[in-house]
Amino acid sequence: MLSLPSQAQQQPNIIVIYADDLGYGDVSCYGMNRIQTPHIDQLAKNGLRFTNAHTTSATCTPSRFGILTGKYPWKQKNTGIAPGDASLIIPTDKRTLPGMLQDAGYQTAVIGKWHLGLGNGDSAINWNKEIKPGPLEVGFTYSFIMPATLDRVPCVYMEDRHVVNLDAGDPIQISYQQKVGNEPTGEENPEKLKLHPDPGHGHNQTIVDSISRIGWMSGGHQAHWKDADIAGDITRKTIDFIGRSAKQPFFIYFATGDIHVPRYPHSMFRGKSGMGLRGDAILQLDWTVGQIMRALDSLGLTKNTMIIFSSDNGPVLNDGYLDKAVELVGDHKPAGPLRGGKYSAFEAGTRVPFIVQWPAGVKGGRQTDVLFSQVDLFASLAKLTGQKLQPDEAPDSFDMLAQLLGNSQKDRQYLVEQGGPLSIIAGGWKYITPANGPKMMPRVGIETGRDQAPQLYNLKNDINERTNLAEEHPDKVKELAALLEKVKTDERSR
Repeated sequence: MLSLPSQAQQQPNIIVIYADDLGYGDVSCYGMNRIQTPHIDQLAKNGLRFTNAHTTSATCTPSRFGILTGKYPWKQKNTGIAPGDASLIIPTDKRTLPGMLQDAGYQTAVIGKWHLGLGNGDSAINWNKEIKPGPLEVGFTYSFIMPATLDRVPCVYMEDRHVVNLDAGDPIQISYQQKVGNEPTGEENPEKLKLHPDPGHGHNQTIVDSISRIGWMSGGHQAHWKDADIAGDITRKTIDFIGRSAKQPFFIYFATGDIHVPRYPHSMFRGKSGMGLRGDAILQLDWTVGQIMRALDSLGLTKNTMIIFSSDNGPVLNDGYLDKAVELVGDHKPAGPLRGGKYSAFEAGTRVPFIVQWPAGVKGGRQTDVLFSQVDLFASLAKLTGQKLQPDEAPDSFDMLAQLLGNSQKDRQYLVEQGGPLSIIAGGWKYITPANGPKMMPRVGIETGRDQAPQLYNLKNDINERTNLAEEHPDKVKELAALLEKVKTDERSR
């Protein structure tokens, strides 16, 4: 067992590498055998690999809210999947994870996908002027972001509070209600597309970089990103930030766009996986991890840098574009042994890869099955950096530092998952609340986990969630339902 490092090392650099839609079984150290992910595997070899770590939610925006606030997103309104013109959903009057680390002396950066809204909601966002509040108002000292997500307009980068490379003579206009300007759309001009949307998913509006998106956009042509360059652009920005912050502790929330749709990786990776663009995007994701590791090595920062690698939710193959992800998946199981996927109340919705490498503080080459949630990073990193949390901060975050460092196998007391209906895990049992609605999402081919009857699974013996034990164990159903209700009505996190 490793003890905490000396006082001089108790302020490690911290990098959270947050993949997008990467499933539990999508990297080779978690069982992927069709392609190899050597750099992610190296993190696991040198660090601690979790087999029972979870996001708060089975979709992107709420998971990101949870990790940065230490609060279950379902306890706050407007934390569903955010449109590209949403207002900021993170409150500015309470400390966030980066704000807490800033108080501990860290430089803090968000680089990559944001998808947590911008502006105060009093008026529509004017993309041609200073935009706030945003990341700088919720604890980050530097920001280089895609404002929404890759399949939604605006398809531009923002650095701090301004759109990058904006031409004042070509102002941006955005709408999610009606078409603006005369830009071609996927619906009207399919001949202009290099990646075709799947009918019925809604990805057929304004075309940017020969790919049609959700939402309408006009102007800003000089500021448009190139999808094939996104991974390289945000990786370079991350390495630049590491270089200029190397003499003081830094925290980076690196939210890559891979492997979310539209998947169109750089030509270095296209066609290389044999699994279509989704597999190619996994190769690109692994490359970005390798580039960051190489930069740390070159600056002598590897020993005292904690890298946390994870994903925002479970996997999905067809999520709006005809990129042959379904046809070329072969025998690969993106969710590994788990049932469900993105959007689902079953385990594949929220159980994700989670790896911690920190040579100065974590013994490598191990795995742990301890129950852990990404929402716990707030309290755990506060403990690590000597920060005391106030009563109204991070209300759902538990101090799991010993588990994060591999020094304890004690499970979280309970864990609430959000995948449509809420579910709760405690003592190896999982209870899914009754919910109306379809049991299958035909457009994405994923089970929802919904059932009008209560569901109870013993995850220690049935990780696949195939045997509903609710009728056999009514007392356990009652116990877990009461615990969930208690969590839901906890005033501390309101």
